[in-house]
Amino acid sequence: MSAAPPSLCLARKVQVDLERLYAVEAPPVESFVRVANGERETVLVRKTRGSLELRVNLPEQALSHDGSISLDLYCQIVEGVSHFLTLVERARRDLPTTQLELELQAEVDKFVLVKRAAGATADAAVKERLFSNVRFLHKAGSVRGERYRLANQLAARFVTQLSTRPSAPARLQDLRRFFGAGQREKLEMVMAA
Repeated sequence: MSAAPPSLCLARKVQVDLERLYAVEAPPVESFVRVANGERETVLVRKTRGSLELRVNLPEQALSHDGSISLDLYCQIVEGVSHFLTLVERARRDLPTTQLELELQAEVDKFVLVKRAAGATADAAVKERLFSNVRFLHKAGSVRGERYRLANQLAARFVTQLSTRPSAPARLQDLRRFFGAGQREKLEMVMAA
């Protein structure tokens, strides 16, 4: 039996980290991963009678790396896995989800996992890189461009609020509540900041 490619192992590790963080379980994401031919990360969803079909497309570079990976490729893996896990959990609970909710959750998940990898003292640097020093691929004023910009701004506000919580258990409780929340409750949590 041959070993899984490094990125599939990384996608699975991201899934395990997020599942532990949020105390949820989903089918192994690697069964749903495909190569995104010349594209960035995308998650395709098709709802049919009684079932939900998912496919997580990841860039070829992310799937064929040699052990080192750029922040951009890592964030694409986290985003794809975050979308996958959120969709699976919302479907399990028979709850709707929106594209804004998916993007907002993914922005929070990227912050949490990148900060964990960078170390506890890297809070400001990670916030700067993920929320301030950002280049958007979709034009301002376009539907997608505005959704990504709004998700980024809302996530920045939420994680800033989160960092003021007095203890790790309080932060974990807030993260789990945020993950389980629908779009409306997520927005209420952000605006309470």
